[in-house]
Amino acid sequence: MPSIPSTPPAAVPPDRVAQLRKVAVELEASFLAEMLGQAGLGETREAFGGGAGEEGFASFLRQEQARAMARQGGIGLAEHIFESLKARTHG
Repeated sequence: MPSIPSTPPAAVPPDRVAQLRKVAVELEASFLAEMLGQAGLGETREAFGGGAGEEGFASFLRQEQARAMARQGGIGLAEHIFESLKARTHG
C-alpha cells in the first residue's frame, strides 16, 4: 500500500501548469476528433464529392474542429485530465 506524504506537494510552477493544460486540451481534442469521425463528419458525399483529396483532408478538418471545441471547453474532459495530471506533478 503506497504511503500518503505527510506534507502536500510543492506548488506546480506556472510554466508546467500551462504545459499540462495544453496536453489535456490536446487529449480531449483527439477524443473529440475520433467521436466526430464516428459520427460521420467529413464523409464525402456521393454526388459532387471532392474525391481522394477531400477524403485525405477530412481528418485534418475534424482534428481542427475538435481542437477548437476543446479550447472552448469541449465536454469538460480536458479539465478532468488537467486536474489529474496536476495532482500527479510534484513541482
